[in-house]
Parts: sequence; structure tokens; C-alpha cells
Amino acid sequence: QVQLVESGGGLVQAGGSLRLSCAASGRTFNRYTVGWFRQAPGKEREFVVAISWISGSTRYADSVKGRFTISRDNAKNTVYLQMNSLDPEDTAVYYCAADTAGAITMAAPLYDYWGQGTQVTVSS
Repeated sequence: QVQLVESGGGLVQAGGSLRLSCAASGRTFNRYTVGWFRQAPGKEREFVVAISWISGSTRYADSVKGRFTISRDNAKNTVYLQMNSLDPEDTAVYYCAADTAGAITMAAPLYDYWGQGTQVTVSS
């Protein structure tokens, strides 16, 4: 069992930056893929980015390429999401998720563990 805890959300002005963290407890990320998803009010949960813990390979949604960066700290068993040039369209609850199968996927149902989410609000 893996418990995921997100932190770092908050209110920021358009053009600003935030860094989200996803810390795992219970087990290490090991061979997992760790992804970030987001869900805005009235919208479906959407894929943002994922990273393979083994290879470090990443995959980004087109909407965040060039603005968001995912990284990992093996020693801290933590994944980070650096978000720059934030836009009001980025406002959502951001969720960290872990897929034990290991392959990078954009499909939320394939992720086995989810955090509770952290709110990101970007004001115009």
C-alpha cells in the first residue's frame, strides 16, 4: 500500500509559479510511474504529466509543455511539479497518482494510488 500526500498548492497571479510536491509513504515509488492529474470544476479529470521512476522518462500534456516540469528525488521518495507561467485555465485540484505497472500512461483508471489533491488557483 502506498499513501500519497500532495502539498504546495495555493493562490497565485497569472504568470506566476508554484511547485507541487507528492510524497509517498508506506512503500517507495520503486518501479512505478508517477503522474499528475488535475480536475477543474465541472470538468473531467485530465492528465498533466507523468514520470517513470526507473528511467526518468516523462510525458507531458500539450497544454503544459514548456511551462511545467516534473522531477523526482529518489532519496526523499518525492515527485515535484514545477509550474511556471501559470494561467487561469490551470486552476484546478491537482492530484498525484502512482501506477504500479510502471509504463507511462495518460489513462487515469490505470493508476492504482491517488493522493487527496491540492488546490491551485490562478487569478487573472
